[in-house]
Amino acid sequence: MAIALLFLSFALLLLIGLPVAHALISASLVTLLYLGLPPVVAVLQISAGAGSSSLLAIPLFIFAGEIMLRGGISERLIGLASAMVGHIRGGLGQVSVVSSLFFGGVSGSAIADVSAIGGAMIPQMVKRGFDRDFSVNVCITAALVALLVPPSHNLILFSAAAGGGLSIADLFAAGMLPALLMTAVLMATGWIIARRRNYATERFPGMAALALRLVSALPGLLLVALIFIGIRAGIFTAVESAAVAVVYALSVTLLIYRDLSLRDFIEACTGAAATTGAIVFVIAASAVFGWLLAYLEVPAAAVNALQSVAHDRNAVMLLIVLILLFLGTFMDLAPLILICTPIFLPIAKAYGIDPIHFGVVLILTGGVGLITPPVGSVLFVGAAIGKISVAQTLRSIWPFYLAALLVVLLTAFIPGLSLWLPAAMK
Repeated sequence: MAIALLFLSFALLLLIGLPVAHALISASLVTLLYLGLPPVVAVLQISAGAGSSSLLAIPLFIFAGEIMLRGGISERLIGLASAMVGHIRGGLGQVSVVSSLFFGGVSGSAIADVSAIGGAMIPQMVKRGFDRDFSVNVCITAALVALLVPPSHNLILFSAAAGGGLSIADLFAAGMLPALLMTAVLMATGWIIARRRNYATERFPGMAALALRLVSALPGLLLVALIFIGIRAGIFTAVESAAVAVVYALSVTLLIYRDLSLRDFIEACTGAAATTGAIVFVIAASAVFGWLLAYLEVPAAAVNALQSVAHDRNAVMLLIVLILLFLGTFMDLAPLILICTPIFLPIAKAYGIDPIHFGVVLILTGGVGLITPPVGSVLFVGAAIGKISVAQTLRSIWPFYLAALLVVLLTAFIPGLSLWLPAAMK
């Protein structure tokens, strides 16, 4: 009864429009009172959840991304991508996809990616004759790449939700090949649609111009290498790498690019603080919810339930993917990671699924929910930038949506896509 009360009250509170963090705390308090447990348990778990030292990397990476966003890196990355792939059919659409791959390595956030890249590219694409729906669709789906490219704070969040025993370096490495696969599949999808709609291409600027743009964007791109190699080589921890990323971002934007004004710096501080506050609030709220899940032995019950309907790892993985796709339509990615990891990770382990592989699948599958109504935050941001209704966007998004689902399924059922690189680098 307590399990039913916990989940039903949470679902009901979400349906009436209560924010996820408030719904988590309220549902947890109701269940605690029903069980006769003191409400102080909630306070203790909230404090413990928000006070984890491993989570310090998240606000620092967010801050570094905000600095790079406002310090001129996005324009240089777009310029580099334009020189590399602008001459391919679909021109600016291809540029948007590749730019998202580059900028994802700087921001680690799909929202930041679509705000920066979409804010610059969607108006340009519309001006050059691209349909608004195509411009929005290609930008919002390309933003999913940012979820898997270091320094993805979602991967750090998964590591924390899994108990902190998973290597952040392995998770970063595991996300790279699926991110490249997503980029390639979306570029192919954009090429097919661009060819059908007879969109124009950009003129290839020449190797000299390409080299110049590469040099210009290189300081920003090196941030990814700095973070990944530093953690992989054991030079510094994930938290230390995040601090280094902030110092490096400030150095690049102030000393090399010289595009970061005092106003931009203040906006970066306030933007990072607002984003961090929202994420930490959800983390704190989910801590007591997760404690209740463990107290009520929900993971064990979930394992037994799935064992009754699925008898091999592929069937279990398919069921988990379907459940995550459904939940992702109602829940943002951060709470999805924090709620689902304690439930589904024990199931994955019971069927011999590698936790690193499962983490990549979880984040990639949950990320698809970001472009799916009714809670698709990336979808709404992209539609707002493109000045188009969500309904208009959804009418033509299905090729990109199917492309994203294809990558999800390939990643889920071919573990080598996520596990090969971490193993090769050991």
